[in-house]
Amino acid sequence: MISNYRSQSTFRTAKIVIILGFAMVAYMLYALTVEIYKNYQIDRHISNFQKKNEDMLVEYSQKIDDLKYYTSEAYIEKIAKQSLGLVNPGEEVIILPPGTVSQEEENSPQKGLEKLQGWKNFVRWWRFFFIENVYK
Repeated sequence: MISNYRSQSTFRTAKIVIILGFAMVAYMLYALTVEIYKNYQIDRHISNFQKKNEDMLVEYSQKIDDLKYYTSEAYIEKIAKQSLGLVNPGEEVIILPPGTVSQEEENSPQKGLEKLQGWKNFVRWWRFFFIENVYK
């Protein structure tokens, strides 16, 4: 009887140790999973900040280029000619009368599309494939 009691006691002790071992392993797996997830979030934040940093660097270099352009002599001269009507020595100013169409306005895509509005559909397709593509 004592032997039977001892074996049951040893069996219970072994069960308790095994259950505690499994609980410890489960807790360690949980803690490991939580730490891995925290590291993943930190890495994601770091990559987001690196991307923002690169974007800001590109924006900064663009602003530096803009500053160089807006403070250049060519830009200042251009604005002086457009706004103030100043002319360099030896230059001549040509004034176009109102209603004159410049070459840029004549070849603009909007002008080509307005011209197409009055045409029939099959004529548009014919011109699109065989003559000119105004949608370029």
